[in-house]
Amino acid sequence: MGEIVGDEVSVTLLPKVRGKLTPDAPLAPLVWFKSGGTAEWLFEPADVADLTEFLRDLDPAVPVMALGLGSNLIVRDGGVPGVVVRLGKAFAKVQAEGQTLTCGGGASGILVSSTARDAGIAGVEFLRSIPGTVGGFVRMNGGAYGRETKDVLIDCDVVLRSGERVTLPGDALGYSYRHSELPEGAIVVSATFRGQPGEPAAIQAEMDRIAAAREASQPLRSKTGGSTFKNPEGDKAWRLVDAAGCRGLMRGGAQVSEKHTNFLINTGDATSADIEGLGDDVRARVKAASGVDLEWEIQRVGVAK
Repeated sequence: MGEIVGDEVSVTLLPKVRGKLTPDAPLAPLVWFKSGGTAEWLFEPADVADLTEFLRDLDPAVPVMALGLGSNLIVRDGGVPGVVVRLGKAFAKVQAEGQTLTCGGGASGILVSSTARDAGIAGVEFLRSIPGTVGGFVRMNGGAYGRETKDVLIDCDVVLRSGERVTLPGDALGYSYRHSELPEGAIVVSATFRGQPGEPAAIQAEMDRIAAAREASQPLRSKTGGSTFKNPEGDKAWRLVDAAGCRGLMRGGAQVSEKHTNFLINTGDATSADIEGLGDDVRARVKAASGVDLEWEIQRVGVAK
């Protein structure tokens, strides 16, 4: 059993694992912004059984958070208490059968869409453009270019915080725009997507079109975090940010992208406090200019320093 001693999780009483368990693990190298503190514990399970047994035996009071590619995430400078779970190669496989894709929770959108193309499965090309993993897509109803995860998800296998493994149909996740009702601490270990028949060449052409559009409009070569704010009903977040005069706005080493104003950038030495503070500056300016309360799309986790 894990045990909380003061504000820390005792090493001697953490459950035994077959995977890798690292104390005080730096998270900045694992997230796109390249900023933020450490995980009290970083757990990279060997397989699903390793994960379920660990969560089953871990003190229920210890918080647990899943980490994918870290592309839409601010890790605060004080780090993340408890256990951060990162799914590795054992969870990154994708198999195609008929018009369905069975995908590990750690599989990237590029791998899913490429596997679909090779199998002649159309309809998941949009995943090529989302820099994340299947687990993140399922939790956040990831989407782009007019499609969302809820449009293709059949069901998902989830390990609950208790260690119980359950299969949830897509319509049980309470999906809305960039949101699901997946339980706190639950970790998506696999998902099944449904496509439709397509020609590999046509699927590749659509993937190329999406990749080119993304390259042309987004600051992909920067330390960034993807779309910062959710699009309000009937409008675009970038338009509101631009209209409020925020293009190029800075706080410390953080900047609103000149290329796409719904992206924040770490120009080199930004702290997570700089990045989150800049986002709040933008929200305040947009509220003053248009009366709209922009909602964060980027997840902010951990504690401030």
